[in-house]
Amino acid sequence: MSRKALVPWWVRGDINGFFGLFTNSLTNVMTATGLLAFAIKFPDNLVYGRIVPGLVLSIGLGNLYYAWQARRLSLKEGRDDVTAVPYGVSVPHYFICSFLVMGPVYLKTGDWYLAWSIGVAWNFVHAIIEIAGAFVGGFIRRVTPRAAMLGTLAGVALTFIAMRPAMEVWEVPYIGLVCLAIILIGWFARKSFPGNIPAGLLAILAGTVIGWASGYMKAESLAQAVAGFSVAVPVPGLAAIINGMQYIGPYLAMAIPLAIYDFLESMNNVESAEAAGDRYNTVETMLVAGIGTLVGALFGSPFPTLVYIGHPGWKSVGARVGYSWATGVGILVVGLFGILPLLLALIPLVAILPILLYIGLVIGSQSFQATPARHAPGVVLALVPWIANYVQNQVDNALTAAGTSAAQLGYDALRGAGVVYRGMEVLGAGAILVGMILGAICVFIVDRKFREASYYALFGAVCSFFGIIHSPHLGLGAAWQPAIGYVLMALVCYLMAVYRPSENVLELSDE
Repeated sequence: MSRKALVPWWVRGDINGFFGLFTNSLTNVMTATGLLAFAIKFPDNLVYGRIVPGLVLSIGLGNLYYAWQARRLSLKEGRDDVTAVPYGVSVPHYFICSFLVMGPVYLKTGDWYLAWSIGVAWNFVHAIIEIAGAFVGGFIRRVTPRAAMLGTLAGVALTFIAMRPAMEVWEVPYIGLVCLAIILIGWFARKSFPGNIPAGLLAILAGTVIGWASGYMKAESLAQAVAGFSVAVPVPGLAAIINGMQYIGPYLAMAIPLAIYDFLESMNNVESAEAAGDRYNTVETMLVAGIGTLVGALFGSPFPTLVYIGHPGWKSVGARVGYSWATGVGILVVGLFGILPLLLALIPLVAILPILLYIGLVIGSQSFQATPARHAPGVVLALVPWIANYVQNQVDNALTAAGTSAAQLGYDALRGAGVVYRGMEVLGAGAILVGMILGAICVFIVDRKFREASYYALFGAVCSFFGIIHSPHLGLGAAWQPAIGYVLMALVCYLMAVYRPSENVLELSDE
């Protein structure tokens, strides 16, 4: 048998893999686009003319590369069972960028170009950190407890990913709850549906049928989408990046730890692929994910990409190389040939949102399931800054709708009504990094590793002093009071490390 016969570009198992990965990618692109077009009210020419082309270019090219990488590995090792790593847009991040970066800027200024510029610059910074992370991710992973990383991710999952979709589902429960039931049955109970139709696809189809049959969906919107059909071409967005970099400072506290999470997630998923039998070069695979994010930013996308979880699953259903390149081609066709606006006019957004609720449930559950039970307090503590940040955003939106703000109304007046606004503002600033720091300190204390807890507290002091966390802006002494608090916390922990050190050996016999 020739070596070429060992690495076909398409096998029967790629059919299952394609429908799974392509449906996943298409759903994410539709959701991200729907958030911008319908929830934030960005103009269509920006969403479909600039953002979508850049986004699908980054997804499409990445999938094509990973297909070629898998074929190259198969040729090198003489195996016909090599499976490409799955790849796509990062789900938590498009929600965060939409509702914590671009949305607030657009709401405050009414300037969609400024909001988009900051989002693209945010993604550009994200890409640089992802690329650097290919070389330093291992160190960060070694010094940070898993509960801290997963706990802060669970915070964003439960608040900014799950809460709004959940509330929107209950606004149209006769569509949303049916779709949610299908998602829970298919993805949690792993119950198969007739014809082995994927649960995500069935939920979208069921929601679409109910939406049109009930009159919730309107033919006028579909007609407008058909009338506005156009082909989009990716256009470089360097001017937007340059403009956005002038205002990126307050958002670095989110970009940096989120990018760290992305490259760690990519690294974990490369390791997962190796455990399943496909040993890819870790640095190369992570670099491609970072470069994919960079390509998206350069062509106007504010949303980062990463190596997806699930390689062993796709391998087990027989997917090899074809499912990857076919997904890349399919996403490019949908995004560049004007099909996406038609799909969004045809499919109710509320039929897609239960998928985000599911993602929130999975990430929230994983933070407890994939960590020792004794670390649960650290996970919960990592959630707290996100809750503060979420509530503050809800308060801000309500005050803005009423034509006022917290500063105009006064912190004392809000406190008198039971709203501790100033505390929420400080605690929630840089929530993802704050959650990671607090979670790590708590985990180290639980494990009686007081010296390590003191080091993380000092890290929190440094971040606070420069305004990376607990402050809306960067600068020397930007959050000096929290910085002092972290220094004193570090001192307490260090003293416990040297006081009766023989007591610092943790007994784990009960676990």
